Amino acid sequence: MPGPAGLDKVYSAVEETARLLGVPCSPDQVSPALNVFGDELPDSHIVFSMAAGERHRGEVDFDFSLSPDGADPYATALANGLIEGTDHPVGSLLAEIQARCAIASYGVEYGIVGGFKKSYAFFPLDDFPPLAKFAGIPSMPPGLAEHVGMLTRLGLDDTVSTIGINYPKRTLNVYFAVTAVETETKLALLRAFGFPEPDARVTEFIKRSFSVYPTFNWDSSAVERICFSVKTQNPGELPAPFHPEIEEFASGVPHAYEGGREFVSAVALAPSGEAYYKLAAYYQKARGASNAAFAADRDDSAS
Repeated sequence: MPGPAGLDKVYSAVEETARLLGVPCSPDQVSPALNVFGDELPDSHIVFSMAAGERHRGEVDFDFSLSPDGADPYATALANGLIEGTDHPVGSLLAEIQARCAIASYGVEYGIVGGFKKSYAFFPLDDFPPLAKFAGIPSMPPGLAEHVGMLTRLGLDDTVSTIGINYPKRTLNVYFAVTAVETETKLALLRAFGFPEPDARVTEFIKRSFSVYPTFNWDSSAVERICFSVKTQNPGELPAPFHPEIEEFASGVPHAYEGGREFVSAVALAPSGEAYYKLAAYYQKARGASNAAFAADRDDSAS
């Protein structure tokens, strides 16, 4: 297929993953990402991710890490026509974060159908920026600043590992590293944002979560969703019926490393009590400090 040399295997893996989920895939859909970012992909973490349920059917995401040394991924996508520019604050946020915070690596979420969707900024594992720094960034959703006091009281001030910016949806994910956080604090976060108490199965999943991320937007101080993620080699442990598409994905998704497949499973909760379930599978795991944060904190896509 057209694109940088040596990426045929990556494209084949994308195509195979899309086929598992019945998602149409052609070189024309994938080559824009490979042409623009392909030089870095041999040294990247590459993840395939999907969300279960009718509302999310028909898409699979191809996610990958990038070095912090070049332009940020949004600027690169903009310069190469992968996304249109906007006057909305979502378009300036990543550059403002880069100017104020050390970045360990970047990431991209690229939908096989939807194209360039999200940029990620992963922070050094020993240098997570304080929440107050994010709240002071001009293009940050104002709802985050409104909740800084509450998040700080819960002990989450210095646990922000990653920021994810969704351009089509104009939303922001703030990823908190919570491996060492008590389950009661995780549940208190749900209550503080006005979410209902989860059932016993979801609570047990939350207990094991290594990352939690609320979804903010620029139009309201309310949080749209809160997602909890668990690393696993057994995606059947999701606290939900094992949807057929999850089973197809989990049993057939390709991987390019020794041993069994490795996954991050996730449950996304809404204030209404509705939940949906997501699964990300590592295709390629690269070594190197620039990718350490991506390996530790990448969890999914569909927020």
